[in-house]
Amino acid sequence: MNDSTDTRYSALKQIRDELLDFKESPLFEYRKKNGFHPVIGEGNHYANIMFIGEAPGENEAKQARPFCGASGRILDELLASIDLKREDVYVTNVVKDRPPENRDPSPEEIELYTPFLDRQIDIIQPKVLATLGRFSMKYIMDKFELFMESGPISKLHGQIFEAPSSWGTVKIIPLLHPAVALYGASKKGVLLADFKVLKEFV
Repeated sequence: MNDSTDTRYSALKQIRDELLDFKESPLFEYRKKNGFHPVIGEGNHYANIMFIGEAPGENEAKQARPFCGASGRILDELLASIDLKREDVYVTNVVKDRPPENRDPSPEEIELYTPFLDRQIDIIQPKVLATLGRFSMKYIMDKFELFMESGPISKLHGQIFEAPSSWGTVKIIPLLHPAVALYGASKKGVLLADFKVLKEFV
């Protein structure tokens, strides 16, 4: 359970408050016009595993929750396959507001929102950063200076990389985005196999 008197709770609430009024974002007016909300993240503030997606979809922006649509149901299945619940982990995105028409986030949007993500990572201090999709993989691999390991997600998914952080060694595990499982059983099999890699960090 997250305690409202806890310093991590307070620090994450500060991020939420800033994002609610984030007029500097080109996505702010689109959010207001459509009655959407920023999607900050949710889960255990002391989680060993932090999942990072790309950007919220329509369901997420309406409910202010990450991965609450079809992709979220897949994510819950994947977590259950390694005996985890959503409340055991922390789930967030690189970009906190929904891009129009579910388009890919732009480089400018990624640059604008990643300082908030960086703060979330520093607050939660996870042992594992599990990226979901290519945008989050690229950002996290670059952030932790794993340039020698660069490559497409089709090559890197399911592998474990290590990098130093201010709270110790962090494991970085690129994963395919759960949405790929909606397009074929074989992709879901790949995701299930990759999630087994996370089992040792539960």
